[in-house]
Amino acid sequence: MLTTIKNAFKVPDLRKKLLYTAMMLVVIRFGSLLPLPGVDKAFIQEWFTKLAQTGDAFNFLDALTGGSFTNMSIFALSITPYITSSIIMQLLTIAIPKLEEMQKDGEDGRKKIAEYTRYVTVALALIQSSAMAIGFGRQGLLVNYNFWSVLVVIAGMTAGSALLMWIGERITQNGIGNGISIVLLVNIVSSIPGDVTTLYSVFIAGRNIGVAAVVTAIIIAIVIGVVVFVVILQDGERRIPVQYSKKMQGRRMVGGQSTNIPLKVNTAGVIPVIFASSIMSFPVVIAQLIGAQPTGIGGHILGVLNSSNWFRPEMPVYSVGVIIYVALIVVFAYFYTSVTFNPLEVANNMKKAGGFIPGIRPGKPTSDYLNQILNYLVFIGAVGLILVCILPLIVSGVFKVGHLSFGGTSIIIIVSVTLETIKAIESQMLVRNYKGFLND
Repeated sequence: MLTTIKNAFKVPDLRKKLLYTAMMLVVIRFGSLLPLPGVDKAFIQEWFTKLAQTGDAFNFLDALTGGSFTNMSIFALSITPYITSSIIMQLLTIAIPKLEEMQKDGEDGRKKIAEYTRYVTVALALIQSSAMAIGFGRQGLLVNYNFWSVLVVIAGMTAGSALLMWIGERITQNGIGNGISIVLLVNIVSSIPGDVTTLYSVFIAGRNIGVAAVVTAIIIAIVIGVVVFVVILQDGERRIPVQYSKKMQGRRMVGGQSTNIPLKVNTAGVIPVIFASSIMSFPVVIAQLIGAQPTGIGGHILGVLNSSNWFRPEMPVYSVGVIIYVALIVVFAYFYTSVTFNPLEVANNMKKAGGFIPGIRPGKPTSDYLNQILNYLVFIGAVGLILVCILPLIVSGVFKVGHLSFGGTSIIIIVSVTLETIKAIESQMLVRNYKGFLND
């Protein structure tokens, strides 16, 4: 990784792209500290501290925003509306034939879908900012709760989210690529120093040097082990061999080459975890926005949905939430994979091109074979996601560490984006080498 970046700085074009990306990231971090007008920042920070029962639902949002949410800055929503919009458009592309046609039209169709994604992003940012400005504003977020102060906060949050979307697209176009992902990455990474401080105060502070050294080594080993596991999970794939028949063209035989279909183990990426976390936290978020204080059965339901309660020894009944969470991850892993990968379509395309899997008949038998392997891989990927996501929750619940930004979802995002970015830099260096070779 460091070697790739070092070599990239030796190339003038890539150096410019890297510096452009770095400058944009500085703008993002500056905006994360720029508070919204008329907001009492102390209110949201006290709310996070005091409301352990309901505040946990917003901790994941705060991690994605790099602390902008607790600072109530203009980037308080970060790019979460864009992420949600992209997922919605991807699902609608499968469900609506006109959008599916548009996606197959090539570059023009993809540009049109990207334009629709921007519109949906702004609409979602407007809805989320309105809910926060009105819901939290009535509870003390705004110094002066009136129409104009609410309007200013809504406009500030919506504009901030739109600006981050624009910055992400500029990084993709003028920087090293993967703009939106890099924006998300830098936000999550910026919260890690606070997590290190939390771990130090809980496990190391006040202990003698020997014990502190052992505990530090254990923590580092666990973090490295999880990161290595996620790297394997993200890069793991099953390659299905495909053979293409030879065909006559004029007076000679063409074709006959061998290739493969790479099926990733973690086909759905981090999407199942995001979906599951969103559904689990949605009732908690709504209850907090309307200022409700559920008691009785309602309070217990919210306690089950709150991940910070799942592994607390004094609250064993709330561990039922883990079962729901695991089930949702598995369901969404299969659902999202079925949406993004169609074995029947792949089998038909192979048949039309004269391709076949050795030992498997073309057509439906090929589709059934691919579906069988895919189901097996999706299950392994879902189990891997569950292990990565549950481990930090166990540490948080048993040792009462509190929320950690480098939880399971954050680690998956950090690793996947880092790997994608390094591959993008390497591919650009490779293209430059090819051009240089052709020019010579």
